[in-house]
Amino acid sequence: MTAAMKADDFERATFAKVAWRIVPLLFIGYVAAFLDRVNIGFAKLQMAGDLAFSDAIYGFGAGIFFIGYFVFEVPSNLILSKVGARVWLARIMVSWGTISAAFVFVDDVRWGGIAAAFGCSDAEFTFYLLRFLLGAAEAGFYPGVILYLTFWFPAGRRAQVVALFMTGIAVSNVIGSPISGAILQFMDGAQGMRGWEWLFLLEAIPSILIGLLFLALLPDGPGSAKWLSQAEQDLVIERVRRDEADKSVQGGLHGVAEVFGDPRVWAFAVVYFCGVTCFYAVNFWLPTIVQELGIAPTDYLRVGIISMIPWTFAVVAQIAWARHSDRSGERRWHAAVGLLLTIAGLMLLAGVGRAPIPSIAGLTLVTVGTGCWVVTFWSLPTSFLSGAAAAAGIAWINSFGNLGGHFGPDLIGRIRTASGGDSQAAFLALAAMALLGAIITVLAPTSRKSVTQDA
Repeated sequence: MTAAMKADDFERATFAKVAWRIVPLLFIGYVAAFLDRVNIGFAKLQMAGDLAFSDAIYGFGAGIFFIGYFVFEVPSNLILSKVGARVWLARIMVSWGTISAAFVFVDDVRWGGIAAAFGCSDAEFTFYLLRFLLGAAEAGFYPGVILYLTFWFPAGRRAQVVALFMTGIAVSNVIGSPISGAILQFMDGAQGMRGWEWLFLLEAIPSILIGLLFLALLPDGPGSAKWLSQAEQDLVIERVRRDEADKSVQGGLHGVAEVFGDPRVWAFAVVYFCGVTCFYAVNFWLPTIVQELGIAPTDYLRVGIISMIPWTFAVVAQIAWARHSDRSGERRWHAAVGLLLTIAGLMLLAGVGRAPIPSIAGLTLVTVGTGCWVVTFWSLPTSFLSGAAAAAGIAWINSFGNLGGHFGPDLIGRIRTASGGDSQAAFLALAAMALLGAIITVLAPTSRKSVTQDA
């Protein structure tokens, strides 16, 4: 065996070792994050009736999470880059788990004239406040992990790793859908609590426990990973350093001030807004859409089992899509085609009414499409962001884009309230958003030279 072959084998083994040590921990953290973020979709099946919440109230409350997320996203990621990933990611998980558990008390707080001043009932005001605080608490986790992975993996190895981490979105729904349905159905009335109260309480516990695991097990970077030999640490650090140097040659951004004046950052922020709008609009409303396909109002377990179907396909598709992207080295069209699949799913949902099989097919296309889009999307902006600009740029794209998480669910809620429960117009509007995102993805430059020429 030649020296070059030995070096290649050593490099592959080193990065495989890194992946096996940090990705599973990040993965279970993301599963817990999404359980706490989207279990509101299942809670709504009971809670809306108990608290007299209209579709508009639910849609606005589900989405206001992302206003808190937006306000605190960039500061959170900058703090992470200063204090280290281990402490900050652990803090994020413990705080959001605690706030998620507090939803048990959404109908117990009395605000007097404060809620009335906002035109809300006490329960409605508490619902909005806790969703906002949940977003503020979780702000920085996802972009923090994306930034953290840039400490360990050069760009050529990152898409598949990001995909494995991000399958946590789909896996959390595959696991969480039947569990959430079962809690609603079988825990309802236990200890005098409604099923939706048990849902928030029980699904908050994993976040707190995993946060403590982060504190105990997660290294801040390759230099502090005791399970890597000195040679392995040196290899990882050198490959990442070389990747950063390549970004400089391609016109990469390094300083925080550069981020907000670069049109590439704004272009990808708009793309992320479009994709996230579609993803969360369907995600937060999926249990309701499934229930309206003819399932009995109290058969929550069946809703959960059927809701697994789109996410199961999404898990497989995300991994296969990212592997194909890594093998081919192509990112842009992989991301754009994901949005085109999303459009196809939304158009199908708009056209079939409440026909069960076509509706499930449409939901599956949306989850697969948005999943395939997002696992390759982040390779585009991180190809020119480095240093402090990576912390600020990733956080800004994610925080601005995640405003779509407020816009999408709120859009569906308002349209359903105005149209007596019909979502067709909302699906068409979401399809237009996905089309805009696909067009910008194809046309947006990633090198400074391209920006200069275009100008």
